[in-house]
Amino acid sequence: MTEAEDRKPRSDEARYDPEITSEFAVPEGLDVSRGGDQETTSEFAVPQGLPVPVPPSAEPEVSAFSTPSTYSSQDAPAAFTPAAGVPLVSLVKDAPWQDRMRTMLRMPVTERPAPEPVQREEEGGPAVPRVLDLTLRIGELLLAGGEGAEDVEAAMFAVCRSYGLDRCEPNVTFTLLSISHQPSLVDDPVTASRTVRRRGTDYTRLAAVFRLVDDLTDPETHVSLEEAYRRLAEIRRNRHPYPGWALSLASGLLAGAASMLVGGDLIVFVAAAVGAMLGDRLAWLCAGRGLPEFYQFTVAAMPPAAIGVGFALAHVDVKASAVVTGGLFALLPGRALVAGVQDGLTGFYITASARLLEVLYFFVGIVTGVLIVLYFGVKLGGELNPDAALHITQRPLVQIAASMLLSLTFAVLLQQERSTVLWVTLNGGVAWSVYGAMRYVADISPVASTAVAAGLVGLFGQLLSRYRFASALPYTTAAIGPLLPGSATYFGLLNMAQNEVDKGLVSLANAASLAMAIAIGVNLGSEVFRLFLRVGSPGKRRAAKRTRGF
Repeated sequence: MTEAEDRKPRSDEARYDPEITSEFAVPEGLDVSRGGDQETTSEFAVPQGLPVPVPPSAEPEVSAFSTPSTYSSQDAPAAFTPAAGVPLVSLVKDAPWQDRMRTMLRMPVTERPAPEPVQREEEGGPAVPRVLDLTLRIGELLLAGGEGAEDVEAAMFAVCRSYGLDRCEPNVTFTLLSISHQPSLVDDPVTASRTVRRRGTDYTRLAAVFRLVDDLTDPETHVSLEEAYRRLAEIRRNRHPYPGWALSLASGLLAGAASMLVGGDLIVFVAAAVGAMLGDRLAWLCAGRGLPEFYQFTVAAMPPAAIGVGFALAHVDVKASAVVTGGLFALLPGRALVAGVQDGLTGFYITASARLLEVLYFFVGIVTGVLIVLYFGVKLGGELNPDAALHITQRPLVQIAASMLLSLTFAVLLQQERSTVLWVTLNGGVAWSVYGAMRYVADISPVASTAVAAGLVGLFGQLLSRYRFASALPYTTAAIGPLLPGSATYFGLLNMAQNEVDKGLVSLANAASLAMAIAIGVNLGSEVFRLFLRVGSPGKRRAAKRTRGF
């Protein structure tokens, strides 16, 4: 026997080896058929005698959105139509682009009308990545300027549709912008994102961005991609309309006007103005050193409180509480509060939570600065009376003039366009007049009076913005300045500095209630305008459905 034969496995001998004791061994005397395939097969194997189907040729690997190979457009089944029919969507072309874009954003993707490109397209259609990049840059400027998340999404959606990009889905959070474009169900989507790292208040820049979006959505104005990029670069390079010394002066005048609202006289006006300007300069110094905004607010709150405590220690016959209250008015983050509540009411809960958390940090910074000064003032024997809040002298003409001055200076601090300053000043005067009539004449609760006055601010602000085709923020944010809860905040902090924690918490809760009333009133006034005063409105605007707990 050769060596190769010796290595050949002897399967038959091994099969009938009597020494195999496994329970699966073949018993002796049993005839085992040796025909057919002896390999063990699955229970799902095709039985003998049944023809085996020939598998189709392997298809190349394609996208999940590709059309199946068995699909034929000629033999396609009839499209499914709901029993109630497909709703016909028609939008009023004369309506502002904000309303049209909000309406379409709240529709399902399949129900949105096809875009009508009004911008000049290059050969082969618009460059999708460049359009998405332009959209993100515009959204970044709007979000960094304090615009609400819903309005930012509407602007991004408007830019994409103006260049003919259908099936776009923008998404806005507090620091992240993203947009996705899918041309059709058989094409892969394209997604781009951008991070907002720096935020600054400049309503002049905000208004310029709104004008750019308005031109992009105007069917009679043709703006190419290159022209849009050029205008956006000019907006970024544009300098602030007011210099630094004007901002410091406006901060001082704002604090002085706020002190007049709570019963101060000329001496209190000057003292509050000096304290606010010192705080503003110290905050600028801290910002130049790279300190976070929390410490900037803490430092800015100390000079007005120190001047008020100094008057109390010197036993000067002035309202020290009015000095501190006026200084706090220039620091309260009313703009961020209104934007945060508005985002929450419109369903952007992540962005709203982030904005309100930012407001909380700023407020804690103000509390820290004022409490440090008040604590040492009380320890040194300063007589600061929290009950002074109950004896505010009613001077309607003086207070209306002070409220208008406060709104004017607040508009300067927000870097608004000069053409909007007069309107927002008048809006602030109307707001305080309504509040004073309800609070002091009709003896209505301060929360209800504040909510109604803020609602009128939102209503008139929305009306002015529609008239000028601009954002409503420049017409509402500065006008709510006279309504901010500066006195309630100060007296709550004073009670806590004097170890009267219960009274302090009650006063701070009152301040929080007033702040929420302002924010909800402004948003409700804007919504009432869209609901009942249908000036250029596209009809019904769909809102988010109630979840009913699930």
